[in-house]
Amino acid sequence: MAQVTASDVNKLRQMTGAGMMDCKKALEEANGDFEKAGEIIRKKGQLVAAKRADREAVQGVVLANVSADGSYGVLTAVCSETDFVAKNADFIKFSTDINAVALTSKPASKDDLKALKLGNQTVSEALLAKVGIIGEKIDLVYFEKIEAAQVIAYIHPGNLLATLVGFNKKLSDVQVGKDVAMQIAAMNPVAIDKESVPAEVVAKEREIAKEQTALDKKNEGKPANIIEKIAEGKLEKFFKENTLINQEFIKDSKHTVGDYLKSIDKDLKVTAFYRFTFNA
Repeated sequence: MAQVTASDVNKLRQMTGAGMMDCKKALEEANGDFEKAGEIIRKKGQLVAAKRADREAVQGVVLANVSADGSYGVLTAVCSETDFVAKNADFIKFSTDINAVALTSKPASKDDLKALKLGNQTVSEALLAKVGIIGEKIDLVYFEKIEAAQVIAYIHPGNLLATLVGFNKKLSDVQVGKDVAMQIAAMNPVAIDKESVPAEVVAKEREIAKEQTALDKKNEGKPANIIEKIAEGKLEKFFKENTLINQEFIKDSKHTVGDYLKSIDKDLKVTAFYRFTFNA
């Protein structure tokens, strides 16, 4: 058996991110061969991942970040099974490193991000290595990006919720963007406006409105056209409460978010937004 030195262990640790003892054991098993040792560590992660595939991973770290010029932003979420892991400084740094790769490399999709390099290995390989080290189900579960004249990111304290929002104009006061990003975090809109609500969501909410109206005893005996109007009224209420520009502005409930944007600039608009949370 080849002699494994502390320097060898540290080198493999830098390559894989695995713990000192895991690296030492892998090198001993591989008779000092770094490539084989790295494969042993990856296989260990795959084995743990397979065993925990059906586990529920409802904790994690959600991060949003924006480029220096404010024109590009990313939102990522790396899951874990427990908040003990999610709050660990090393796990937060690991999630931050993945987010940084996404911001600098601009991948087109989550799978593309997993294929990118994180140090000496791919993000996917690094995730598997973490599974082997920590012993929990760990994965990159969310990635979205926005490119716009101005992109603003917001991370709620605790790293369990983050939002990303794009605007059609550069903001002279970034607090305006932060206000909207926090609105999205707090009120969880389904779309920017009525017109951008997905058709399947509209159909579902219309059906719910009709069922509620029909079951309401106050509407017994009313003509079908009246029932239809009441149901459509409920649908309009849904649009008001669940589309960003029509929601009451949380910092001033007398106005909508749309009113707030117009008060800043009559042509200012939100072009896109994303929100992810492990608290849903």
